[in-house]
Amino acid sequence: MLRYHTAGESHGKGLLALVDGFPAGVKIRPESIDFELRRRQGGYGRGDRQRIESDRVEILSGLRQGKTIGGPIALMIPNRDRRIDEIEEISSPRPGHGDLNGSIKYLGPIGDVAERASARETAARVAAGALAKQLLVLFDIEVFGYVAEIGSIAVPPPPGNLDVLRSLRDRSELYTLAPDRDAEIKSSIDRAEKDGDTLGGVIEVRVEGLPFGLGSHARWQERLDGRLAQAVISVPAIKGIEFGLGFEAARRPGSQVHDPIRYDPSQADSPSLGFVRPTNNAGGLEAGMSNSRPIVLRAAMKPICTLGNPLDSVDLETLQPAPAARRRSDVCAVPAASCVVENVVAFEIARAMTEKFGGDSLTEMRARWRLFHDLARKRIDPR
Repeated sequence: MLRYHTAGESHGKGLLALVDGFPAGVKIRPESIDFELRRRQGGYGRGDRQRIESDRVEILSGLRQGKTIGGPIALMIPNRDRRIDEIEEISSPRPGHGDLNGSIKYLGPIGDVAERASARETAARVAAGALAKQLLVLFDIEVFGYVAEIGSIAVPPPPGNLDVLRSLRDRSELYTLAPDRDAEIKSSIDRAEKDGDTLGGVIEVRVEGLPFGLGSHARWQERLDGRLAQAVISVPAIKGIEFGLGFEAARRPGSQVHDPIRYDPSQADSPSLGFVRPTNNAGGLEAGMSNSRPIVLRAAMKPICTLGNPLDSVDLETLQPAPAARRRSDVCAVPAASCVVENVVAFEIARAMTEKFGGDSLTEMRARWRLFHDLARKRIDPR
């Protein structure tokens, strides 16, 4: 089973992702992981920490001559800011953070919780996802994330293929698909900072090139929508997720929700096997399985909870009213979170791929990928 664990604290020596079950025979480009780590550090509205760190991956194990060998892959992202033993203790928990409940759960100081609950941990998740992308691209599967809303400003995606959309996103400081609206959104972030406030937003991720049948209808633990939801909702500050129409589907009759099925023989050699849909309201998922249409999901990110103008709290040492603690933080981290969500989705898709097509080696996966599509075509036309 392809899986990963992360370790490390915000101000410790570094972050570690230990990836196990990755197929042998995949050529790994560390610079592609570094690219994703830089994207995670970017985006307008970030705090001072991003000017201190310069994230780069060190691959400690699992490769020989630049290729995976089937063993665990250890990915290390060193921290420059290593003040874990000297950093000032927090006594007033921040509303919206894990400060209060975590310190009571572990019967210890808030700082112990804050170090691990910090979104700095997501650097390790991005590294694992960037590794997974290097497997997916070999099957022409692409995962693409961007910002769809910041605060009250919505930036709906324009039409276009992924190359066009990626070009737009990479020109935007906010990672939206409308770089011409950057100035408007940056002004709203500046106003929030001036007011001592923070902003959240909505992230959208698309996965294209998927075959039929990733996931399962038969076992609830293996439903792909459920697995993706768990991966995304576990990202710090993500409070909601929807697929395709999402909650809008509850407001429409079935005739305006479900995607009609048609057959186009000219598409028979594609992953869709010739089955086409005029709409994708299901977001590429039906009965817990991929249906060959692009997976489209959206995640809602709450505003960062460390405020320049702190909310009311309680000093845990005196139990008297006190303003919530302040620490170096972001005003808006939605662009960075879009990179995190994109990469955790990529890892979950790679995990589903190895389960269906075998995870020991790339050679086996490719052979089983071809066999599956040959058998699927015979299922459609047995002649």
